[in-house]
Amino acid sequence: MKLVFATNNRHKLEEIKALLNEDIELLNLQDIEYFDEIIESGSTLEENADIKSSCIWDKFKMNVFSDDTGLEIEALNGEPGVYSARYAGEDCSFDDNMNKVLANLKKESNRKARFRTIISLILNGETYHFEGIVDGEILTKKQGEKGFGYDPIFKANSHSVSFAEMSADEKNQISHRGLAVQKLIEFLNKL
Repeated sequence: MKLVFATNNRHKLEEIKALLNEDIELLNLQDIEYFDEIIESGSTLEENADIKSSCIWDKFKMNVFSDDTGLEIEALNGEPGVYSARYAGEDCSFDDNMNKVLANLKKESNRKARFRTIISLILNGETYHFEGIVDGEILTKKQGEKGFGYDPIFKANSHSVSFAEMSADEKNQISHRGLAVQKLIEFLNKL
């Protein structure tokens, strides 16, 4: 089955390709020659995921899924949440975002956080949602060189190292995106 992943994020694409079986041909936006920016104007992860998948379904009528992920920090009232990718500003880097989180938590003892991913799948015109959550904490400094985004400052409760210190396989087994993708794959395998 051909399935479009509505992303240009090569890190996400590599993570998900590693989890899919060979029965699914995963295409990205470049593969289908879609080069316009999809504006994520939703106020929730669910809305943003739906915006991206609906955009591709409406234009191409191809089975498609998209995701949106947020880091939700308890002491920051759920921030950065839906704004995780641009927490430090529109043209910020991963480092800028991590530095802002670390600065905002400098005097906080409560470092509880969770990563949450929502996948929006449109299959033959029907929309389905899959959620993955991993609970953990924000470290006091960056640790590790692997991964992307907030991985160097996030440690899952089930592990003693940051996401950025894990291999891709280790991370995929417990990550929010990995859990959501597993639910997606289980659903697709039942078809």
